[in-house]
Amino acid sequence: MLAIDLISDEIPPLKVNDKVKNGLHWMEEFKVTELPLIDNGKFLGSISEEELLNHGNPDALLKDLTHKLQEVFVFQHQHIYEVIANISQFKLSVIAVLDKNKNFIGIIDLPMIMSKIANLTAMKDPGGILQLELNINDYSLAEISNIVESNGAKILSSYIYTHDDSKKMDVTIKVNISDLSAIIQTFERYNYQVAAFFHKSTMEDDIKKRYDAFVHYLNI
Repeated sequence: MLAIDLISDEIPPLKVNDKVKNGLHWMEEFKVTELPLIDNGKFLGSISEEELLNHGNPDALLKDLTHKLQEVFVFQHQHIYEVIANISQFKLSVIAVLDKNKNFIGIIDLPMIMSKIANLTAMKDPGGILQLELNINDYSLAEISNIVESNGAKILSSYIYTHDDSKKMDVTIKVNISDLSAIIQTFERYNYQVAAFFHKSTMEDDIKKRYDAFVHYLNI
């Protein structure tokens, strides 16, 4: 998924002839902490809410604040992971998207990214989530996939997290079945450390059904 696919249709950029108070109004309206500033379709940089508040003159034009701009953007062909990296690094709530000639195309905001991430990681799909902790040198997605598929399941998504100053890593996978009991047992049999899991066990369902039946019997 590319930056061009993440652009919000709702949030407008600021223009050089807008006033400081207009910029603050739009930031409040869209719950963001900065907005891109453009001049005839050209991206000049992003102005922060803090800079506008510190300026002191609500009627000043934004063209007088171009020295306060932060030139952070992504090109339309960049991947969503690069977009997330830039937003995280510079602690932004929105980021400008430009074409190859640095013409302004649109704005990506955090809610749009979160929505797309949910689709990328299959969060909305039913199933269970399992987190493995292992040595970096022992990581093999092929082997992990084989273990999951040997239990009649499929991996819907996966991601890894490497611990700082450590040779350990976490591998989180989401599979297309809700009961992970058999998969967990297989991983443990292959000496994988299952750090966490989130699922609905059929055994738990059976126990609940028996309990409900027993309570119903007592109430008769």
